[in-house]
Amino acid sequence: MEEVLGSPGAEGAVPEVAMATEPVAVESAVPSLVDRYFTRWYKADVKGKPCEDHCILQHSNRICVITLAESHPVLQSGKTIKSISYQISTNCSRLQNKVSGKFKRGAQFLTELAPLCKIYCSDGEEYTISSSFFHSCVRGRLMEVNENILHKPSILQEKPSTEGYIAVVLPKFEESKSITEGLLTQKQYEEVVVKRSNAATATS
Repeated sequence: MEEVLGSPGAEGAVPEVAMATEPVAVESAVPSLVDRYFTRWYKADVKGKPCEDHCILQHSNRICVITLAESHPVLQSGKTIKSISYQISTNCSRLQNKVSGKFKRGAQFLTELAPLCKIYCSDGEEYTISSSFFHSCVRGRLMEVNENILHKPSILQEKPSTEGYIAVVLPKFEESKSITEGLLTQKQYEEVVVKRSNAATATS
C-alpha cells in the first residue's frame, strides 16, 4: 500500500487507497508501507469457523481495508482459488456499489458480518468474507471493492495486504472509535496462532 491520499484529519474526507506492490524488506527493522500508515486489527474464527481469520487495516482517518489474515485457509500452501464473486445474493452485488460526491452517496451500507465476497477454491471449499469488524450498532459504508482479484485471483494469495485486498470500508464517524472492540491486536493475534499450532502439535 503505497499511500493514502487526502487529508486524514478533515472530517468527511475520504481518501483513495493506492495499492502498490508489497515492498521487499531491506532490513527487518524498517516497517513496510502498510505498517507505516495502517494499524493491523484481527478477527479470529469469523462466524465460529476455525482459522477463517480476517485482518483489518485501519488508517488514522477512519478508513478500513479488509484483507485476509495470514493464517486464513485460502492463504495456505496447496490452495488454489478457482474464482471470486462479489455477487452475495440474487439481488445484491457489491459490484453495483457506486459512490459519488462529498458525502459518498450511493455507497452500500454494511452492518455486522455483512458478506462482501465469496471465494471458491478448486478443492470445492467456499469461503465468505464479511465486514467482520462491525458489531452490533456499528455500521459503515462500502467505498470500493477490488475488481482486480476477479481477473487475477492469485494476487489475493500472493499479496493479501496490498494488491490482493478485498474491500475498502468507511465506518460512520460517530461510531468509528468503537469498531475495534472485540478485535485483536497484532500481538494478541500472533498469540492465538501460536496456541493453535501448539494444540495441533499436541493432538498429532
